[in-house]
Amino acid sequence: MWGRKEDSSTTTPETPAARPASPLDTSRPSPSGAVARSAASADRSARTQAQIGKTLKLKGEMTGSEDVYVDGEVDGTVELRENNLTVGPNGNVRANVKARSITVLGRLEGNVQAGERIEIRKTGSLVGDLVTPRIVIEDGAVFRGSIDILKQGATTEKPAPPQAEKRPASRPPTPQTATAAASVGQQAAASTGKVKDVARS
Repeated sequence: MWGRKEDSSTTTPETPAARPASPLDTSRPSPSGAVARSAASADRSARTQAQIGKTLKLKGEMTGSEDVYVDGEVDGTVELRENNLTVGPNGNVRANVKARSITVLGRLEGNVQAGERIEIRKTGSLVGDLVTPRIVIEDGAVFRGSIDILKQGATTEKPAPPQAEKRPASRPPTPQTATAAASVGQQAAASTGKVKDVARS
């Protein structure tokens, strides 16, 4: 018990303890470790995020296949259809944006389309028209524009407005055709027994 020392002659000799395989240990195959490593690296590559710092200013078109965090200024268009855009608290984005998910903590001006959701935090400001299946606007957030809520997976492209039936172009009436039409109208009205006074121009 306490303070008692065991006699070294009564202990059993120690055998080397089985140690877990390290990632660099190639002496033993570990299929589950290989799967875990590949899943972890796939997760890391899926979670990569580009950052635009406070002092950076970009003008033009931004496209990519990774998440983007903007804490600087962006002017133009942003297209990250399968990725997320976060406008940080110091971010100022003046662009039309298409992304999977958009979170606004700073300022965003422009038309915005999101495949999954748009979130405007309490420090955020968004001015523009939104198209998304889900939206979150926290208390204190600023929003000015319109919202189109679509079902998840529905196309975010707005349908073209219906066009009027095209008719052959007609000539503008000349004074001769206008008086002829008026006299025809008077003759038709007289034949039915109802006389209408047609104003002449």
